[in-house]
Amino acid sequence: MSTSSLYRALALLASCRIAYAAIGPLTGLDIVNKVIAPDGFARNTVLAGGQFPGPLIVGNKGDNFRINVVDKLTDEAMLTPTTIHWHGIFQHSTNWADGPAFVTQCPITSGDNFLYNFHVPDQAGARNLSTGTYWYHSHLSLQYCDGLRGPLVVYDPHDPHRNLYDIDDESTVITLSDWYHVPAPLIPIPAKSDSTLINGLGRWSENPTAQLAVIDVEHGKRYRFRLVSMSCGPNYQFAIDGHNMTIIEADGENTKPLQVDGLQIFAGQRYSFVLNANQPVGNYWIRADPNNAKVSGFEKGINSAILRYKGAPIREPNTTHSQPRNALNETNLHPLTNPQAPGQPRRGGVDYALNLEMSSDDGRFFINNASFSPPSVPVLLQILNGTLDANDLLPNGSVYNLPPFSTIELSMPGGVVGGPHPFHLHGHSFSVVRSAGSDHYNYIDPVRRDTVSIGNASDNVTIRFVTDNPGPWFLHCHIDFHLEAGMAIVFAEDTHSTGMANPVPEDWTKLCPTFEAALNKSHAHP
Repeated sequence: MSTSSLYRALALLASCRIAYAAIGPLTGLDIVNKVIAPDGFARNTVLAGGQFPGPLIVGNKGDNFRINVVDKLTDEAMLTPTTIHWHGIFQHSTNWADGPAFVTQCPITSGDNFLYNFHVPDQAGARNLSTGTYWYHSHLSLQYCDGLRGPLVVYDPHDPHRNLYDIDDESTVITLSDWYHVPAPLIPIPAKSDSTLINGLGRWSENPTAQLAVIDVEHGKRYRFRLVSMSCGPNYQFAIDGHNMTIIEADGENTKPLQVDGLQIFAGQRYSFVLNANQPVGNYWIRADPNNAKVSGFEKGINSAILRYKGAPIREPNTTHSQPRNALNETNLHPLTNPQAPGQPRRGGVDYALNLEMSSDDGRFFINNASFSPPSVPVLLQILNGTLDANDLLPNGSVYNLPPFSTIELSMPGGVVGGPHPFHLHGHSFSVVRSAGSDHYNYIDPVRRDTVSIGNASDNVTIRFVTDNPGPWFLHCHIDFHLEAGMAIVFAEDTHSTGMANPVPEDWTKLCPTFEAALNKSHAHP
């Protein structure tokens, strides 16, 4: 069979819908190369479990997750080492399992495996509950843009919002992904996606008949949908024709119920919303319009999926798009419990305040005049080897000491090219005391989350958190192309306690020697 015929055959198989069962919290996860065609265009990829999105990983509050990641990658165009970051999991006492390459670990080498072993109790203090909607992805260079990304849900058997919905299971997870037809290292910058995939399916401009995802509902039932932006770049304007959405969670944090008819979701963010299937039985467009793609809008089902009521005909919707009248404003989201921001209710009313000035030059991004480049020795290993002062930690200028058990305030002015930039903090959630699009400071009940847009030139997004989780924690733009171009820093939190608080397993200590040996071998035999 010719290569082109093989690709067409694989594309046909990939376009068939398959119901994948959830896995976890104890599981293996093979990382493989595979040709798929989620929008009708066949290409080689990097996948978790051989599927896109990666399999849904689930557990309950209090569970011990033990996920053995096996690296079976062979296509060097998309890198053969890998790591996995468990986005939104605080990794209290397991900083070594957080996943960002050269911050908390060396990559896993092809042919090797590594056990990520972490708990999800009430982590890092009572204000942070480890239940809700998360995701996982490669945290090595641009690798997750080539497919290594999937959803993760931690269920709460005593969910305080349980009376608001009837159904919350595998069928109610909705993932949004940008998709590219060439390997991520070859994508022209600024990157523009070829298609939007909703639950792993979508269309692009040259194939407007590719299969779309269908989400089934039954009239009269209430659904908790878990919306996950697994984007490498674009943010999305998300809505479902004819239906309101009641938001009850943002980034793993329960919120007071808030009804909207549309929302903007940035790379790395998650929302749970309740949808009441109370409209006439039929088919309705689900819409996710990207801000940075080759084709925006919804012509011929692009950037769309289908909400289908039980009993509706098997056909595409004829519903029309209208601009939301009650779109989500982040300042209207409020925590369900422990609402007050840490520190005193005034600007700078914290133990340690830091302003992060963003800039760009010649394709690189800078934070306080430093552009992040991964060090050859992970920051965690540097700390465990006795280097505790940020001035001595590598990379130079990109590491900041944070004192223990202190209130922290970060201000992040917007306006740098390529925005709005969504910033994600590892190891913590934070109170957003000033949101993008607002000049108001809310210290009483601001939303808590782990990923926030820093907005545009007139904005000065400000967040607060408490340093109750020793270890080096990444803060970075979640537009992955911007992270690759240096838009990141590392907080070395309570370095004196890091080793004692995060005992590392023996297999972790083997990652760097194994990776370095493989690197030296590849250099010796190019």
